[in-house]
Parts: sequence; structure tokens; C-alpha cells
Amino acid sequence: MAVPATVIYFTCYDQLCAALRVRMGEYAEVAPLLAGATARVGSVTVISPLELIRTKLQSQKQSYRELTQCIRSAVAKEGWLSLWRGWGPTLLRDVPFSAMYWYNYEMGKSWLCGLSNITEPTLTITFVSGAVSGSIASIVTLPFDVVKTRKQVELGELQAKNLPGQGSSTFYVMCRIVAENGFRGLFAGFLPRVIKVAPACAIMISSYEFGKAFFRKRNKERTHGPLQTNP
Repeated sequence: MAVPATVIYFTCYDQLCAALRVRMGEYAEVAPLLAGATARVGSVTVISPLELIRTKLQSQKQSYRELTQCIRSAVAKEGWLSLWRGWGPTLLRDVPFSAMYWYNYEMGKSWLCGLSNITEPTLTITFVSGAVSGSIASIVTLPFDVVKTRKQVELGELQAKNLPGQGSSTFYVMCRIVAENGFRGLFAGFLPRVIKVAPACAIMISSYEFGKAFFRKRNKERTHGPLQTNP
């Protein structure tokens, strides 16, 4: 699931960011924020059903047969849109996450490059910028991750218990979590999420930047290589 999501996400981000930088002129600094948010909307929408299945398998350790029956029951009673259960809070988590992540990353990378008097970021700069920006974004958006997980885990449980499906909005689930576990309930899993997200973001962006630099260099060599051999 991570592979198609990453491919869709990075492809959309790269193209959108390049286009927005050209069109926005003096406001080009905001391009990463808008491109990251827009790219994440597309990625989340496509991957949401697979994310729901993964969450159900991990949380309840169901067999594929049990999971299939659960999904069929939900689709029969709530329609195909039930496969996008948790889509709303996922957007509320991932879109601000991506917007903050890319904006802070680009700003942090530029600041560190200026501090080091270099124009191209090193592996260390991209790694540190990715880890810090990922940590900040993960903390701010954690409540929506908690709500998303709660809603996806509950898929099929309401039907099995013959409970009404009302009160499933993001705000209602947040209120229910606060009522049951207090305000801290919205930040359940704080430390594991930061420990997971920070290095993941650092490794992801470092690999991304390294790959871009590598292929950019290869393309330049292919284009200008023959010209450099002439006297």
C-alpha cells in the first residue's frame, strides 16, 4: 500500500510544486504548502479503502474471510462509500500534515543551506530538515489520526450490534474520545507516532532528494556529454 501511495503523492507534488513556483511569482515560497496539500488529497482518496482494510487487519487480527464478510455487510447496509470510512479525518490529518511538512522542510532546508554557505543541500541537511518538519506535523495532526483509527476500527461493529450509525462525524468522535478518556485521549500514541514518523520522513525525503539529484546529473551528462568532448 505504501508504494502506490508514495508514487501518487510524490509525482503529484513534484509536478504541482514546479508549476506553482512559476505561476505564483513573489509568493513562490507558499508553493510547497499548496502542492503538498493538493497532492495529499489525491493520494488519500485513492488509497483510503486499502488503508481501511489495513487498519482492520492490524487492530482486530481478522482473517481475510472475516474481513471480507465485514466489508460486505457494511457495503450492503451503508453503500460503497463505507469503504471510505475515515476519509474525512484522514484528510484532516494528512492534508495539514503535508502542507506543514513541505513548507517547514523547504524553509528549514534553505535556512540550513544558507547557514552552511552552500546552494545544494547535503544528505545531513535533508535528513535533519525532514525529521524536524515531520515531527512538528505529526504532533499537530495526531488528534485526527486517533479519530481516523477509531472510525475505521468500528467499521462493521455497529451493524453487528444493530446500533444506529448516527454520530459518526469527526467532531462527534472527538467529543466521544474526550468524554471517555479525557483530552489526553486525542493524543493517544503520541510517542510511538513521533518515533515512527520522524525517521520515516527523514529517510523518505533524503532518498527523494538523492534520487532527484542523481537522475538530474545523469540527464545533464546525457544531454551535454557529447558537447563536452568537442575541442
